[in-house]
Amino acid sequence: MIKEAFRLKDPQVRAYVPFVGPFDPCKPLGIRTYLVPPQLFIPFQPMGWPQYSPAEALRLGTLWPALYSPYTSKKTKERAVVNDGEGTAESL
Repeated sequence: MIKEAFRLKDPQVRAYVPFVGPFDPCKPLGIRTYLVPPQLFIPFQPMGWPQYSPAEALRLGTLWPALYSPYTSKKTKERAVVNDGEGTAESL
């Protein structure tokens, strides 16, 4: 239902529609989004994963590109998606 109405560009972002009761005094919130951390879908660390350089890993907060999840503030409407296959990350 939600996926057809609200397509998300980032696979780490999920959406839901909160319940609105008939006697709810507040106006409905509409579609809400939340972030799913990438480590939830990786049960163990495989051998030979690509790695960032030590300086890049310190800047990004992780050694492995598959576990990188950039933080964007709530003021930003759309989250910048970094999809790199070569072990480098670029902030958009």
